[in-house]
Amino acid sequence: MSKNQEKNTEAIRLESLWNSDFGDDYVHRNQTVGEHRGPFWEMILNEFPSQSMLEVGCNIGANLQWIASYIPPHQVYGIDVNKKALRELRERVPDVNALWCPARELPFRDRWFDLVFSMGVLIHQPESTLPLVMSEIVRCSKKYVLCVEYHSEETVELPYRGQSGALFKRNYLQIYQDLFPELELRKQGFLSRDEGWDDVTYWMFEKR
Repeated sequence: MSKNQEKNTEAIRLESLWNSDFGDDYVHRNQTVGEHRGPFWEMILNEFPSQSMLEVGCNIGANLQWIASYIPPHQVYGIDVNKKALRELRERVPDVNALWCPARELPFRDRWFDLVFSMGVLIHQPESTLPLVMSEIVRCSKKYVLCVEYHSEETVELPYRGQSGALFKRNYLQIYQDLFPELELRKQGFLSRDEGWDDVTYWMFEKR
């Protein structure tokens, strides 16, 4: 087994997990999770105008359903590894581009999108391939990178529905800044459960 294969083994295990009944159950649990996200996306797109966007780990479109009301849907892309989620996304927002692919192998050219983002996806990436996933996100962005994840000053693995190595709180701000010095932090904030979110922190970066 090559070094790259060894490095990807845990990522492949988790991608298979999310494309199984485990991932389908997540789809069922999160049917209404995007109900309160409209004001956030209105704020983001007013402050950081974008005409093309990619969500890495889009699931059923909790974010893309809002984005597609501000940007022409054919300029909106989402990738995921759960086929059931992608089928539901195509039904909910039929004109967006919903593609199956792993986050570590995005099938787009460099600087193809104005804004590329993840929301609750980096937390599920193993340590071995997290830098690769983040690198793919940055590579595909022409201008903005948005990260919305659970924050912790130190990396902490949390139990997640009986699975090990499946959920990590990290200092994603620091990781992005360490790996990609060309990124300049433009905005950050916290989205609480009281607002219909999941106590997550967001950071908006701009490529210098």
